Amino acid sequence: MTAALIVIAVLALWLVFAFNKLVSLRNQVLNAFRQIDVQLKRRYDLIPNLVNSVKGEMKFEQETLEKVIKARNSAAAANAAGNIAQMGKSEGELSAVLTRFMALSENYPTLKANETVTKLMEELTSTENKIAFARQLYNDLVTSFNTAQQVFPNNLFAAAFGFKPADLFEIPENAAERVAPKVEL
Repeated sequence: MTAALIVIAVLALWLVFAFNKLVSLRNQVLNAFRQIDVQLKRRYDLIPNLVNSVKGEMKFEQETLEKVIKARNSAAAANAAGNIAQMGKSEGELSAVLTRFMALSENYPTLKANETVTKLMEELTSTENKIAFARQLYNDLVTSFNTAQQVFPNNLFAAAFGFKPADLFEIPENAAERVAPKVEL
């Protein structure tokens, strides 16, 4: 009888520890996603300021400026919806448009001399780096969380307790971000 109680106690204790680990990982995934959200919000706020700062100089590039704003609005809407797959797609498109925009702005020497534009571009570049690091952390945590749910014996109870695999923040296969930039000297 005491051996059975000890086995039950050990199993119950193990179940509590396994459950708590899954809860901890789930909360870390949610926090990492919120960190991406903070950096994306920062980028969404910087883009209109940058576009407004260059609008006068880039009169002949209105189509590019409109594409930047359209991609920004699309990405912000996907972010608000919280759909990770759609966010990855729209964020990839926004990054591609921003890359083209920044490359195009190199053709305007007065923009490079404009301190406000230079500062905004540096902030945007810094924010892009922070977004990349936040995505990497998020994906690492999602992988740990999903693995913890899939390993035996956690897989026997994870779904029963409401744990679901989290989605990775991925760039779609056909996204422009996956294409290496062409450098011509």
